[in-house]
Amino acid sequence: MTCSIIVGGQWGDEGKGKIISYICMKDKPSVIARGGVGPNAGHTVKVKGKSYGIRMVPTGFPHLDAKLAIGAGVLVDPEVLLKEIEMLKEFKVGERLVVDYRAGIIEEKHKEMDRKDEHLAKEIGTTGSGCGPANVDRVLRILKQAKDIKELEDYLGDVSELINDTLDRGEDVLIEGTQGTFLSLYYGTYPYVTSKDTTASTFAADVGIGPTRVDDVIVVFKSFPTRVGSGPFPTEMPLEEAERLGIVEYGTVTGRRRRVGYFDFEMAKKACRLNGATQIALTGLDKYDKECYGVKEFGKLTRRAKEFIEKIEEVTKVPVTIISTGPEIEQTIDLRKEI
Repeated sequence: MTCSIIVGGQWGDEGKGKIISYICMKDKPSVIARGGVGPNAGHTVKVKGKSYGIRMVPTGFPHLDAKLAIGAGVLVDPEVLLKEIEMLKEFKVGERLVVDYRAGIIEEKHKEMDRKDEHLAKEIGTTGSGCGPANVDRVLRILKQAKDIKELEDYLGDVSELINDTLDRGEDVLIEGTQGTFLSLYYGTYPYVTSKDTTASTFAADVGIGPTRVDDVIVVFKSFPTRVGSGPFPTEMPLEEAERLGIVEYGTVTGRRRRVGYFDFEMAKKACRLNGATQIALTGLDKYDKECYGVKEFGKLTRRAKEFIEKIEEVTKVPVTIISTGPEIEQTIDLRKEI
């Protein structure tokens, strides 16, 4: 039995969707649960050459034998969720999904407030998905819960009971975190942050398990970190340099162009500490060194790539165990069996 949490180690967009898809394919967990804020985070999942932009359903949905869960700590936009269930009906998402009856509900008024608030929209760079205003109402104890929404009644359940019972049976659980560590309301680049904490401890609480039930925390880093919207970015490079390197990306939710920077080793160390990382997954190694594209064996990586990985391990004191060398699931090096 293992319970693993996947966490973004930068400002989101680290490639967590690819890592989650790979782990689901290899480890075949019985439950894949989503923690995090809500539909303000997007993941891109590629299945047989087709891309799916997902904001609510756990990104491990291609693993057909797993229950899919959305924890009580997550904000749910019923409109977004129901559209995704319909979009993913070939994966039988609707038959496998459990939405915790205590999850908070985003209403249209929250989205309108989010988009109209000049401070949030222009200065902070909110996604406009209504999460901030909904979390305000949650704190004020006036927010609707999933159990209050008739359209969701077929999916309601107790996610905490589901996960704890699964672990008691000795089966595996994977918890997906959203956003990135430095978008945390507490530990991020305040005020340019999201509306709640985004570290492993909170993701565990989001789905209703205690810290002693967690076996692994896998922090995901991208070789060239990116950031959407405003806020500090100490290692940011000029857009011209990013274009020269072939790193032009756009946010899954906002469609805004991502700012690009060089890898920040000290920031990585801090992310590992904040999350209690036991392992690191590194994505975009093929962007760092194009000769590494599609490589599936560590021994076949270039010296430059190996030295980069060794420095990450040296600074963070955490092993790099999963290395992505391309967008496809099979373009992955898995060193977990070696630790």
